[in-house]
Amino acid sequence: MLYVGVDVGTSSIKLLLMDEEGDIKRIVTREYPLFFPKPGWSEQNPEDWYTALVDGVKELIEGFDKSEVDGISFSGQMHGMVILDEQDNVIRPAILWNDGRTQAECDYLNHEIGREKISAYTANMALTGFTAPKLLWVKKHEPENFAKIKKVMLPKDYLAYKLSGVHCTDVSDASGMLLLDVKNKCWSKEMLDICGLKEEQMAKLHESYQVVGNMTKEAAQALGLTENVKVVAGGGDQAVASVGTGTVGHGMCNVSLGTSGVVFIASKEFAVDEWNALHSFAHADGKYHLMGVMLSAAASNKWWNDEILQTKDYAKEQQGIQKLGENKVYFLPYLMGERTPHNNPDARGTFIGMTMDTTRADMTQAVLEGVAFALRDSFEITKALGVDISRIRINGGGAKSPLWCKIIANVLNVKVDKINSAEGPAFGAAILAAVGCGKYATVEEATGKLIKVIETTDQDPEIVELYNQKYKVFKDLYPTLKEMFTKMV
Repeated sequence: MLYVGVDVGTSSIKLLLMDEEGDIKRIVTREYPLFFPKPGWSEQNPEDWYTALVDGVKELIEGFDKSEVDGISFSGQMHGMVILDEQDNVIRPAILWNDGRTQAECDYLNHEIGREKISAYTANMALTGFTAPKLLWVKKHEPENFAKIKKVMLPKDYLAYKLSGVHCTDVSDASGMLLLDVKNKCWSKEMLDICGLKEEQMAKLHESYQVVGNMTKEAAQALGLTENVKVVAGGGDQAVASVGTGTVGHGMCNVSLGTSGVVFIASKEFAVDEWNALHSFAHADGKYHLMGVMLSAAASNKWWNDEILQTKDYAKEQQGIQKLGENKVYFLPYLMGERTPHNNPDARGTFIGMTMDTTRADMTQAVLEGVAFALRDSFEITKALGVDISRIRINGGGAKSPLWCKIIANVLNVKVDKINSAEGPAFGAAILAAVGCGKYATVEEATGKLIKVIETTDQDPEIVELYNQKYKVFKDLYPTLKEMFTKMV
């Protein structure tokens, strides 16, 4: 049998066709427009996602027996607000995760309602990207649209509805709405009351690997598939990407070293840190996860090489770096502000510690180390919650650098594993489809059979200790400079 994984991204949709053995048969990508009606706003037309899906699936299955396609599932950009009316028509363009218009609503939730209350209801604090503040914004600024709401959905859930006719979502994606009682995996009555919503306006909750329905006759005809295809709920992009890297179960950790940096920790138990520095969400494997996000990971290295050094040869810039843990230069990688653990949009990138003998290589090394130290901030919070991590899986563009992997292994004092697949979200969605269709009993069983470690970078105890000392300095830099960042705005 064949399984389709759909990754609903911010700029494009990626579709992946996988067989029962986990072999990827074809990948298809379709782009769609992104709209910026005002500075800081970010919107999309949900119908554009569906048009791209229909067009992409036709190419994806061309030459294959359509009767072999057993299931389809999704990885979705999180937090986006899709609202439907009585006739299931989209009321207004979707407000996306990277839309920043809701600062006033977040301030209301965190300060007037109170961060402690919001955290007690949802296990998280309000951030501008989350869905609940978007709904409050619509309620205040577009009351006529708010009054029309029959269903509130997320981007991938709109596609699942278009395929199955079912208003559904899953607990991993819903965790990022600030409307879910994450611990108990149910809608929070208190948060719905705060937002002026009723539970019947919310989609039905599922685990990510559960079947929500079969493909409708209309959808099957549009996509060139059969009505026997099962539609499986899917999940939020980070959770499903972690399925695609085999980061499931308990104590498994994945570090995504992309434009942003994500530390994703799978846990069998619910946990939340005192200051909500980490996201506490449900996982796509049926359990939970903690997640720390830094905004400028590989983006910091790209900025340093492209804009400052004026080079695209990143590997050449790293060739002369050998003495790890001995660099005297520090770099704070806050080029776009920072999320975890500081949640401060005013934080700025900073070099400190230069002297007359500081070299170009020292500065390059400081950038790589600064990102690793910022990732460690999330690790330290996780360790304080009692989660022990001895090895991680790493992916993303930055993971192509052996030096960076070595630095991260020693800064975090973990073994760093690379795996046999680089197609995290779409591949993870295809795995969820296979589990939903009964090919595998659990997500853990599926990833255990389909995903293998192909390379490991070990830590060096002497370098680990050197970096322990350097991290003590690094973690004191932000509180020392915090007031100065505010003055620079």
